[in-house]
Amino acid sequence: MDAATGDLAFLPLGGTGEIGINLNLYRCDGKWLAVDCGIGFGGNDLPEVEIMLPDPAFIAERRANLLGLVITHAHEDHLGGVAWLWRQLRCPVYASPFAAAVLRRKLSEAQLLSEVPLHTIPLGGSFTLGAFALRFLPVSHSVPESQALVITTPYGRILHTGDWKLDATPLIGPPTDPAAFIALGDEGVLAMVCDSTNAIVDAAVESEASVRASLASLVAGLRGRVVFTCFSSNVARIESIALAARQAGRSVALVGRSLRNIDAAARACGYLADLPPFLSEDDLDDIPDDNLLVLITGSQGEPRSALARVAADQHRNLALGEGDTVIFSSRVIPGNETAINRVEDNLVRRGVHVITADSYPTHVSGHAARHDLRQLYAWVRPRLTIPVHGEWRHLIAHAELAHDLGIPAHLLENGDIFALAPGRPEVIDTAPVGRIAIDGGRLLPLAGQVMAARKRLAVNGMVVASFALDKQGRVLGTPQISAPGLYDPEEPEMHRIQRDFAGMLAEIPAALARADADEFADSARAALRRAVGRRLQKRPLFDVHILRI
Repeated sequence: MDAATGDLAFLPLGGTGEIGINLNLYRCDGKWLAVDCGIGFGGNDLPEVEIMLPDPAFIAERRANLLGLVITHAHEDHLGGVAWLWRQLRCPVYASPFAAAVLRRKLSEAQLLSEVPLHTIPLGGSFTLGAFALRFLPVSHSVPESQALVITTPYGRILHTGDWKLDATPLIGPPTDPAAFIALGDEGVLAMVCDSTNAIVDAAVESEASVRASLASLVAGLRGRVVFTCFSSNVARIESIALAARQAGRSVALVGRSLRNIDAAARACGYLADLPPFLSEDDLDDIPDDNLLVLITGSQGEPRSALARVAADQHRNLALGEGDTVIFSSRVIPGNETAINRVEDNLVRRGVHVITADSYPTHVSGHAARHDLRQLYAWVRPRLTIPVHGEWRHLIAHAELAHDLGIPAHLLENGDIFALAPGRPEVIDTAPVGRIAIDGGRLLPLAGQVMAARKRLAVNGMVVASFALDKQGRVLGTPQISAPGLYDPEEPEMHRIQRDFAGMLAEIPAALARADADEFADSARAALRRAVGRRLQKRPLFDVHILRI
């Protein structure tokens, strides 16, 4: 899997064939460069998981040859994994001023700020890591200072686009510069590794400025408490909402930690300078309803988010009801549909008026659609392209578009090691990939025993038998059985299971309990499985608790 010399290769460990969990690697002469390190969400298919990370084991084993980690922008799916995974990588980190400001707060919370060598690179800045000559190219996106990355090596030049769009009026930050990309194309580009999120969208993506105008007219006509939820990192959207509030005579309060962190990072970098400090959630009751606008976290229906708690009437500072309005100024990330619908239903049940991008222009995408992709390919003219950052329907649509433009497209799976040069571009090997679940403050392999047991518990439940043994290995009294989520304790079926298990348990020789405690426990579990399995068409987990007296 490792080439000592004469090799340039690309390896996605996450973010290809899926939305989020971005972790990309480049290898040049045996040395590695990492680009982005993000998180993803469990969604409907993984209800036992809230937040996931890419498994970095492959590159962690090679961290002596890992030159650095470059962050293209400050979205969670591109930098949210750094604080969780850096101890395995132990490499320098490079980011733009805004992304670095966001990352510092995350590293501080993880008590890593003094350990991580975090280097701030100016917008459009250049730096060198071994054989990789790197240069940022500013692009428009839904977060300040999104940067495409030009990677120049002895074997050719790569454009890693990160997330981008063409927006003549992005409101915060400069628009994507055509001249810079045309000049890059003139220099010659071996490969473009490109965002595919909107590759199935044939219409042009609207400008962020169009949302600012629509939000101002929307807020002006509302009464009662007005609550907005959007992606916390969309500073231009936060500014647009605050300006709409000011025009309507409303004060703005922030509710949710991620919004407060982004506000602090944005102001530290000179953004939002024309807006007064936002109110805190402790100030909510001091403002009349018709003069209040609340910005709140939870646009994706996250169960523990502030908006989900408000919708369930469980938030300590904010309550909503008849006459109030909640506005979703965001898109639905695939997999989050059920969670978002649940929050919306809970709000509507409380009498709240809910407005989404389906009914009013409250959101525009930050990702390039087909029109934008065609334009970028015309400017850059790469010899080949690798679609990334999208589900398979997005990647295939992107590849078909590139083919129509005469550019060879190579579709990869996470773990494919793709040789770019020298010789014919092709997959030459595979690396192990996987997912890690964030479980409280610990990391657990998604395919490991703990998460497998949790999923099985959620679907099939658990049965536990408890009983006592005397010193001779004889059962004392009557075994007690609990099966939460399967049987009510007083259900007649439970008494029959208890009776059958007691009979089977009595057939296990007492000598076995005296001679081999582990084998006796295995025999008791097998008896419990037989007692339950006769009646229950499920495969729950089984366990026995044995008290020796």
